[in-house]
Formats: sequence, C-alpha cells, structure tokens
Amino acid sequence: MKVLVINTGSSSIKYEFFAMDAEQRLAGGIVEKIGEGASAVTHEKILENGDVLKLEEQGLIPDHEHGLKRVVELLRHPEYGVVKDKSEIQAVGHRIVHGGDKLTETMVIDDKVIEALRETVPLAPLHNPGCILGIEVARAVFTNALHVAVFDTAFHRTIPPYAFMYALPWDMYKKHKVRKYGFHGTSHAYVAEQAARCLGKKPEEINLITIHLGNGGSMAAVQAGKCVDTTMGMTPLAGLVMGTRCGDIDPAVMFYLGKRLGMNLRELDILLNKESGLKGLCGTNDMRELLKKKRTGDFHASLALEMYAYRIKKYIGAYMAVMGSLDAIVFTAGVGENCAEVRSLACQGMEAFGISMDNERNCSSSRDLRRISTDDSKVKILVAPTNEELKIAQETQRKIKIRQKNH
Repeated sequence: MKVLVINTGSSSIKYEFFAMDAEQRLAGGIVEKIGEGASAVTHEKILENGDVLKLEEQGLIPDHEHGLKRVVELLRHPEYGVVKDKSEIQAVGHRIVHGGDKLTETMVIDDKVIEALRETVPLAPLHNPGCILGIEVARAVFTNALHVAVFDTAFHRTIPPYAFMYALPWDMYKKHKVRKYGFHGTSHAYVAEQAARCLGKKPEEINLITIHLGNGGSMAAVQAGKCVDTTMGMTPLAGLVMGTRCGDIDPAVMFYLGKRLGMNLRELDILLNKESGLKGLCGTNDMRELLKKKRTGDFHASLALEMYAYRIKKYIGAYMAVMGSLDAIVFTAGVGENCAEVRSLACQGMEAFGISMDNERNCSSSRDLRRISTDDSKVKILVAPTNEELKIAQETQRKIKIRQKNH
C-alpha cells in the first residue's frame, strides 16, 4: 500500500509519501504561502541509495486545490516523481489537530465525519478549518483513494474524567465542551511504541513519561500503553514553558492585566500564545540561540533555561506519583532529541527517584533511538526520534485493513 500523508494549514500543505510494505519514505515536501503571491514549493525524492533529490521553486499558488495538484505533478514528475499515475496513491492520511470529544479514534472520512469536524472548529479555530479544507480538496483530487483522519487528540482519549475535567460548573463541560484534550498525541504514541521496543517489552507492560519538546512542548503519562494524563489542556497553551507560549499560569493574571493595562481578549491571547515563553523571557524562541546567549553570561537566557527545565522536572515528579512506578523517560522532537543541556537539567538531582543520567551518553551526537541513563539507573532515560507522519501512515493503513476485513 502507498499512502500520502497530508498536513494542511491555512496557507500551507505539508506532505509525505510512503510505501508501507517497508514503511519507506519515498518523497515529501511543503507548499507554503498559498494565496500570498510569492508561494514556495520544496519537494524531496528519496533515492535508492538514501540520497535526497531536491527541487525548490517559487511562483503563485492561488489556492489549496492548485497547491495539491502541484504536489500530484511532482509525485508523477519524470525526474522528481515516484509514481507513474496518481491512481497508485491508494490512501490519503490527514493529520487533524483536534477531534473534540466525539472524534476519538482514527476514522475513514465520509460526509458525516466532515460534519462532525465542523463542530470542532470553535475548539481549534486556527487549525481545524485548514484541516477540513485539505480534506475537501484532497477528496476532489484523489477521487479513487480512501481518505483517513488521524487526530492529534486521539491518544489522550484514555485520560480518566478526574484528570481531564476542570473544576468549573458542570454546564461548562456539558454544553460548551470545556475540558482537557491534550495534543501532540501522534508523537507521544509513536515514541511510546519505540521505547517499549527498545526495552524489549510490550507497551502494556511498562509505564513511561514521554516528553515532546519542540517550539511547542508537552508531556504524557503513559501507563500500561495508555495515556492517563498530559500537560496541554483544552488548548495547546497549558503545561510546559514553550517557545512562545507561557504554559501553566495563574488564570487571574489575565484579569489583572486586563484591568491594569487595559488589554482586551485578543491582546491577551497574542501575549500568552505568541509573545511569552522563551521568547518573552529572553528574546528568542530558538533553543540554539538561547544557549549561545547563556554562554555569554546573559541573565535572562540562563533564567529562561532554568524555568524551562524546572517545569519539565515538576511534571516528571507529578507523573511518577500518578502512575506509582516508572520504567522510562523518553525525550523527543527538535529540542528533546538534540539538546543535551535541557535533558541534563530536567533530570538533574533525581537519583533518589531512580533517575540517573550518563553524561557521556547524553552528549552523544547520535540521531538514533538510544539510552542515555547509567547502567544502574532504575528508570531508563531514552532519546527517541519522533516520526508523526509515519505514525499517521501506519494508522491509515491499519484503519483501511480493518475496513477491508469487515467488508
């Protein structure tokens, strides 16, 4: 089976194309600045020897339909393509940011699913409209393919009510769907499976804390293969200190700023989501730049890094208490995979809890799944490269096989 994975934004289309027999990435790329006059397309073809053949082009892509048709042209291109005809694309897996409380598992897309997706727009107004648009365009372009929706929130569906509810009047949940949903679920699910395999166990045999650290960041408590809590909430704002998001904060701070500075809701939204976090503390949301600043003695960069790691450490302790026992901590995503200093600070001083990091292993430049804890550490510490697109392709294939079996 060949699966095209699409992640559609309001002005972009990211795509990856897989041959699922060997779970091999054949091609991928991104169409950016759709409808903005100076659109850009980057396409990669993976050669048999592993090298990458890259094409970059600029020009007007007026809308998502033209963008996706350009993707098809590139996939069929005599030099840069990997298929002779679009009919070889048997399935399209769509990344959907938010499934709400009804769309809680991978689903084959039909008109009813799209209608249910429209109901989730108030919960994810910046993301889900683009996802819906991507589905509609892709269904028109790939008329013979099965289309599958894979939800970032689905992995967190097993969180119990006492952990996902907020202590607000019941009607806030019943009528307005106010509750914790969690995000980055596809990444947490993928690295949890990889960690179990690394430890020689089945997912249901171990307890993990998975830590996804990119520009956005979240953690998940994974007990016996199921998520029982996560740091993000109804929106991706809660939890860890992130690149531009503040994470956990006293909600009354917003009332104070509204009264004191006369800030309206839109201004507060921008402040907390786009101007806070590492960027707000030290002027950059790029961890590499932050570390450069810290090494020059920059106070704000040092403080930002300490706050960033401290929040991770607090949640490690909290999730150990939630699960009662812990087999491994798993770091993933851009910062989690590449920043030894963050990993070191987050696990520092936790030997009494059975968490002991090997500094030499931690500083290794390897890009593979690896253990960075000491040999005698009761709790293993792992670095696991994430692959959300492959996980979406796997979920797409799995759902289609179930459908074929039932029919």
